[in-house]
Amino acid sequence: MAQAIVYSSTNCNFCKQLKTYLTEQNISFEERNIDEKEEYGQELSRLGVMSVPLTVIGEKQILGFNPTRIKKALAALEETAK
Repeated sequence: MAQAIVYSSTNCNFCKQLKTYLTEQNISFEERNIDEKEEYGQELSRLGVMSVPLTVIGEKQILGFNPTRIKKALAALEETAK
């Protein structure tokens, strides 16, 4: 199962940085590109967000490319899994 869901768009540089970072950190993620599937854009707006990248880890939403918050959210997720 993916540890994170990443909402992205095709020409977004922060999205590319984020995906590279997650890959380098061996964090599994499911990418949901809003340009490729309208349904993903609708999910994003239901979350109350209108910009990408958005990383969803457990109950936490992290807007933009923020490695510190990603690490904290993953640590919190691991704690609840124990």
